Amino acid sequence: MPKSKVLLQLDVDELPSSFDALVAIDSGAEQLLQYGGVSAETIVGLIHGAIFTRGPADLKNTAIFIGGSDAHQASKLFAQARDAFFGPLRVSMMCDPNGANTTASAAVLCVEQHIELSQASVVVLGGSGPVGARVAKIAAGRGAIVRVCSRQLSRAEAIVEQIVKDLPNGRLEPYEFVAPADIPRICAGHDVLVTAGAAGVSLTNPDWMEHVPGIRIAIDLNAVPPNGLHGVESRDSNEVRGGIICYGAIGVGGLKMKIHKACLKYLFETNDRILDTHSIYELGRFVVTQVHAPTI
Repeated sequence: MPKSKVLLQLDVDELPSSFDALVAIDSGAEQLLQYGGVSAETIVGLIHGAIFTRGPADLKNTAIFIGGSDAHQASKLFAQARDAFFGPLRVSMMCDPNGANTTASAAVLCVEQHIELSQASVVVLGGSGPVGARVAKIAAGRGAIVRVCSRQLSRAEAIVEQIVKDLPNGRLEPYEFVAPADIPRICAGHDVLVTAGAAGVSLTNPDWMEHVPGIRIAIDLNAVPPNGLHGVESRDSNEVRGGIICYGAIGVGGLKMKIHKACLKYLFETNDRILDTHSIYELGRFVVTQVHAPTI
């Protein structure tokens, strides 16, 4: 009799995410084991419990999802979990704290429906946050020139330094963003604007679209009113506003959900899948192969 598909949801928060749990069930997990408050001290025991209870041939039916609101801590636990595997005793894993990897992948893929990133330049507002940093990394990996913006220049510099360790040839620039009035200066000469700032914080003046003649695509990943970009609606998906192709948080979120579900299904195909920022984006590319949009 085949073993049931069991997903271990390991969360750095005290209460495991109900969102991640529901998506897991909708994606085909037959059993869901949830653990909250997972730390460096407890992660190895949980991993060993997952790999020692089934024979190597059945381990493809066990998978691990690591999430939570602290993206940095979740990423550290993900690396620690990988190190706990040995020989054939391993299971597939996915890391998506607060949806940062799937959301960033979806945002970049929306851009790529219209423009070749290797020939484009991208501004990321909120670039030192978990989603913004991942948007910057994916876009840079696709060859784009990326301006990573933060209210504290030191934080933008730290993100760029971190990304360049993985992408030595990445073309990234840290930049300080202080107020909405900075938008024309920050966006000058760039093609794409992505906002991934704090929830409920607007980063632009109402007339910003009139002062960024080079911007062709704008993506606002803030789903909590007021929107991060004035004039971009949360449900926008390939909407043209002020001559700019616009995507809102819900518009991007539809693709994010497809990627999230595809990743979870992918985990149970074999026992050696490791889904991090890069591999989640790559899987997302397959998800959008049937989606067609004009190139501008």
